[in-house]
Amino acid sequence: MAVEELQAIIKRCQILEEEDFKEEDFGLFQLAGQKCLEEGYIAQVLDILENEKNKVIIRSMGWNLVGPVVRCFLCHKEEVDKREECLKMLDLLVKLCHPKELLLGLLELVEEATGNQISEVLLLLLEPLQTVIQKLHSKKAYSVGLTLSTLWSQLSLLPVPYTKEQIQKDQHGLGQCCKALVTFTRPFVEEVVKNKGHPLENSKEELKAELLKFCFKSLKYPLLTAQFIEVLEENEEDPLKSFASEIIGFILAIGDSLPKVIFQHGRKEKCWNNPDLEEEEGSQLAESMASLAYLVFVQHISIDQFPLVLSPLYLLQYNMDHIEVLLKRAEESVSSKGLELLENSLLRMEDDSLLHHYLEIRSFLTVPQRLVKVMTFCPIETMRKKGLKVLQLYIDKLDSQGKNILFRCLLKTSNHAGVEGYVIQNIKNQIDASLKRAEDRKWFTGPQLISLLDLVLVLPEGAETDLLQTSDRIMASLNLLRYLVIKDNESDNHTGLWTELKKIETNFLKPLHTGLNMSKAHYEAEIKNKKETRRESHNPNTPKNICSVMVGGEKMPDIPNMTPEMQLQVLHSALFTFDLIESVLARVEELIELKTKPTSEETSRLK
Repeated sequence: MAVEELQAIIKRCQILEEEDFKEEDFGLFQLAGQKCLEEGYIAQVLDILENEKNKVIIRSMGWNLVGPVVRCFLCHKEEVDKREECLKMLDLLVKLCHPKELLLGLLELVEEATGNQISEVLLLLLEPLQTVIQKLHSKKAYSVGLTLSTLWSQLSLLPVPYTKEQIQKDQHGLGQCCKALVTFTRPFVEEVVKNKGHPLENSKEELKAELLKFCFKSLKYPLLTAQFIEVLEENEEDPLKSFASEIIGFILAIGDSLPKVIFQHGRKEKCWNNPDLEEEEGSQLAESMASLAYLVFVQHISIDQFPLVLSPLYLLQYNMDHIEVLLKRAEESVSSKGLELLENSLLRMEDDSLLHHYLEIRSFLTVPQRLVKVMTFCPIETMRKKGLKVLQLYIDKLDSQGKNILFRCLLKTSNHAGVEGYVIQNIKNQIDASLKRAEDRKWFTGPQLISLLDLVLVLPEGAETDLLQTSDRIMASLNLLRYLVIKDNESDNHTGLWTELKKIETNFLKPLHTGLNMSKAHYEAEIKNKKETRRESHNPNTPKNICSVMVGGEKMPDIPNMTPEMQLQVLHSALFTFDLIESVLARVEELIELKTKPTSEETSRLK
C-alpha cells in the first residue's frame, strides 16, 4: 500500500542526519506521498506531517509535496473535509520547509496553472508565498521581484471584464486576484515606507525598484483596458477601480510625488534613479504612464495630490503624450480613454486660449490626426461620434492662427472626403466670425485665407477626380464658395476672393463642369445598359447578373449579390448626387455673374 511505502521511507530516514539524506530519498518520498494523496489517504499523510518525529524530514524533503497537495486540493472541489486537510498540510509545509526550495516549488505551481485554475491557484498560494518570502532574509528583494513577475504574468492571461454584468460576476476571478495581490504586496511596501526619507540600504532600494516595476506593470494590465463602472449596486465597489486606487497609493508611498511621476514621461529627467525601471521605458512604461494619467484626471484617483495652481494649459501640454499613446491603440477600451482624457483636459480651458505655437510640439498635431483615424476607422458608432465631438472641441480651443495651421494639416493628411468636408465647413465658420469682428481677422481673410482656399477650391485629380467618392468635400467647397460670393462684395474684397476668381475658375469650376459631364454620361450609359438587359435576369438559364461600378476610372470588384433593381437604385443615387452638385455649381456661377455684371448706371456711363 502507498501509506506503508511512505511510512517505510520515513522510518528509514528518521535514523539519518539531515545531511545524510540521499537524492533517491527525496524522489521516493515525493512519489510515495503523491501516490497516497492520489489514492485518497489524505488524513494519513496529514498525520505524518504533524508527527514531531518527522520534523527534520519534512523540513528537508517536504517542499516536494507542495505540488501533490495543491493538486489534491484542486481535485476535491465538492469535498470540504478533504480540502481543509489539504490546507492544513499546506500550512505545515510552509511552516516547516526550507523557504528557498519552497518558494521555487510554489512559483512553479503558479506557472503551471492554466485556464480557470489560474485564479484559483493564485488565491490559494498568495498567502503561503507571502509567508515564505518573509522568512527569506537574504535576496528578499529578488524573491519579491521574481514572485510579483510570475504572478503578474499569470494574471495577464485572464480576460479583463468589460460590462457591468461581467465585473459583478467576475467569472475568471480577476477582481478577487487583484484584491488578494494588494494584500500580498502591502507588507513589502510598508517595509520600504518605514525607511522613506532616510538613505536606503541596497536591499531596500532593490525592493523599492521591484515594487515600482510591479505597480507600473499593473497600470498596463489590467488597468489600461479595464472599464470602470460608475453605478453599481448599493454597498458594491468596482474591484478594478479599488485595485487602481491601491496601486497608485503604493506608487505614492514609495516613489515621488504624483505630479513628478506623471509629468516625467517623455522628458530627459526621470523621477527615479533606477536602471531597471528605465529598461521598461520602451516596452511598457509609456502605456503605464498614460493609464496613470487617465486614472488621475478622469477617474480622479488621488487628484487631490495635484497643486491647484497648475493651469489647464499646463496640464493639457503634459497630458498630450499620454493621450497620443492611448489613441494609438486600436482597442476601443483603450482609445476611448484617450478621448476621455483629451476631452477632460480641453473642457478646463477657455475657447481660443490654446496659442498656435503649441502646434510646434509634435503631439499637438499628431493627436488631432489620431482623432481623425478614430472618426474614420473605428467600427463603433458612438466612438466615431465622440471622436468628432472632441476634434471640434480641440478646434474651438485654438487661437485663429492655430485653427488655420490645423485646418491645413488635416486637409493634407486626412485622405477622407467626409473629414475634408467637415474641415471646410469649419473654415467657413471661421471666415464668418472673422468678417463680423474688427480685430484678429488676419488668418481667415486676405492672403492667409487665399493660401488656405488654394487647398480647398481645387479638384485633386482635375476632371478625372472621382466625384462620387469626393462628393462630401466638393459640396462643402461649393457651399463655402457660394458663401464667399454672397458675403464679400467685389468692391470690398475682404477675403481676397475676387482677386483670385480666375484661378478658382481654372482650377476648380471648369474641371468640375467637365468631370460632371463625364460622370453623368458614364452613369447614364450604365443605366441604359442595365435597363436593356434587365429582363434577362428573369430568365433561369441566364447567369446571375452582377454589378460593375467604375470609381476613379477603375473597375471595382463585382457585387454578385445585388439584384438588377438594386443595381439601378445605386446608379440612380449616383446621378442624383451629380445633379445636386451641378445645381449648387450653377447657383455659384449665377451669383458670380450677378456680382461681376456691371450695373445699369455703370453701363450707361460707359456708353
